[in-house]
Amino acid sequence: MTLSKASESTETNIVKDDAERELTDGFHLLIDALKLNEVNTIYGVPGIPITDLGRFAQGAGIRVISFRHEQNAGNAAAIAGFLTKKPGVCLTVSAPGFLNGLTALAHATTNCWPMILISGSSEREVVDLMQGDYEEMDQLAIAKPLCKAAYRVLHAEDIGIAVARAIRAAVSGRPGGVYLDLPAKLLGQIVFEDVGAKSLVKVIDPAPAQIPAPNAVDRALDVLKTAKKPLIILGKGAAYAQADEHVRNFVEKSGIPYLPMSMAKGLLPDTHPLSAGAARSLVLKEADVVVMVGARLNWLLSHGKGKQWGEPHTKKFVQIDIEPKEMDSNVEIAAPLVGDIGSCLSALLDGMGNDWATPPSDWTDTINAKKETNLARMAASLQNNNTPMDYHGALGALRTIIKERPDAILVNEGANTLDFARSIIDMYQPRKRLDVGTWGVMGIGMGSAIAAAIETGKPVLAVEGDSAFGFSGMEVETICRYNLPVCIVVFNNNGIYRGTDENPSGGSDVATTVFVKNSRYDKMMEAFGGVGVNVTNPDELKRAVNEAMDSGKPTLINAVIDPAAGKESGNIGSLNPQSVVAKKRAAKK
Repeated sequence: MTLSKASESTETNIVKDDAERELTDGFHLLIDALKLNEVNTIYGVPGIPITDLGRFAQGAGIRVISFRHEQNAGNAAAIAGFLTKKPGVCLTVSAPGFLNGLTALAHATTNCWPMILISGSSEREVVDLMQGDYEEMDQLAIAKPLCKAAYRVLHAEDIGIAVARAIRAAVSGRPGGVYLDLPAKLLGQIVFEDVGAKSLVKVIDPAPAQIPAPNAVDRALDVLKTAKKPLIILGKGAAYAQADEHVRNFVEKSGIPYLPMSMAKGLLPDTHPLSAGAARSLVLKEADVVVMVGARLNWLLSHGKGKQWGEPHTKKFVQIDIEPKEMDSNVEIAAPLVGDIGSCLSALLDGMGNDWATPPSDWTDTINAKKETNLARMAASLQNNNTPMDYHGALGALRTIIKERPDAILVNEGANTLDFARSIIDMYQPRKRLDVGTWGVMGIGMGSAIAAAIETGKPVLAVEGDSAFGFSGMEVETICRYNLPVCIVVFNNNGIYRGTDENPSGGSDVATTVFVKNSRYDKMMEAFGGVGVNVTNPDELKRAVNEAMDSGKPTLINAVIDPAAGKESGNIGSLNPQSVVAKKRAAKK
């Protein structure tokens, strides 16, 4: 055989062999990459160009939860990341869908929760020349400033490494949101199945322990030894870390009173003897050494300064955080302790030895006396059975339900509804309270409730202000569609803050903060086959919630609240700019 004939024969065999090789495409490579890395749930909204991706994922055994709006799907993915320490995945269409999901991605990044937003997009060559493609947008450029990392994939063979990078970026160090851009053409790219399989990457140890420096541990202990009035503040980062035993052991061995931020409630029961939640103002003002565990000195803690912290400012801070740049962000940190929370607390516990001196009794006695006074003052108002309800009576009823059902997950948002609930409702287990987080963003309710039910299998009680509910209320259909054990209580006071405001012009339009009076939100749930209940006093509310939680059926309870019961902006009215001109004009009248 001549050389040319031999070459022809070899080429023929190669073509024949290639024809017999199995093929795959971008759709299936992405699904295979997610499954390889144990992503078993996707939250999203189907549409061009990712409709088939959702279908194929569901066919491959991934649970695909379809929402009515991408922002709610993104909020579900964000809270899934908080609950599981694995990236929650949100899937959206291009441009408008991507933008809807972007708010949730930024929310996840701000709160330090791992999340991956995957969006279809227009082709690069069209976007770069701005030729007016369908939903054309440079999504990668828009996403970059709002998340921890952003990647675009152009070749199917790179999908595996892209997913691996996204997972590692989302969970390593300080967790956050990651954007993954998938141009439509990528999903249809065809490669040989064996080549595609070799391109997949299983992420190994994506969030390795970060051990604190020994000298940093010694410095922190030295500062603690000087304390006469020490305080521990537990942030939601401590809850995310799932280092629950380390947290408990550190609090109890040190004997230091602790103050939990709202999503850290339940790391130790709010009824624990060392809980200082009922004496918050006292301990923040008088503590001389403050240990920050997964908490940040942002606006929620008045940036660590000002009247709330007492003047003149003489406190020393010990701060545990995985991000070095967080130190000294607002005030000087006397003892920065950089590392993951479990490793840092373990090192502190080892360094404390067996003869650690607990705080002076006059400090803890002062706190306990203040707690007893405050709790006694509030007790009567929590037991009222007024019609219509005020916030204290309604939340007093729900407080009892959570005490009797400590395993249930509480989702909470609103202005007054949120502010009153986080101080009234005690929590008993970690990661059972989910709320608006660092941004204080409205609209997280239904997405968080859905993800909590799916990721944990536990019953969910979502306590919503009527304004907050409006941001995601259509997702009651999603709750009914998937038959989730979610009970929603809408605190209906006919408006934002209060339902009593009037149009200052005297015109026919209602005031900007007023809704339709006597709305029946419970009818929304009934429209989709769920259970709707209208209640007017705390006894009715307690009975209706218990029935819903016992049944496990999707339920919405319209809780009629006195329209005059709320106050402007809840407990953060000070953030509202005041119009000097308006005050002067009102005074003249």
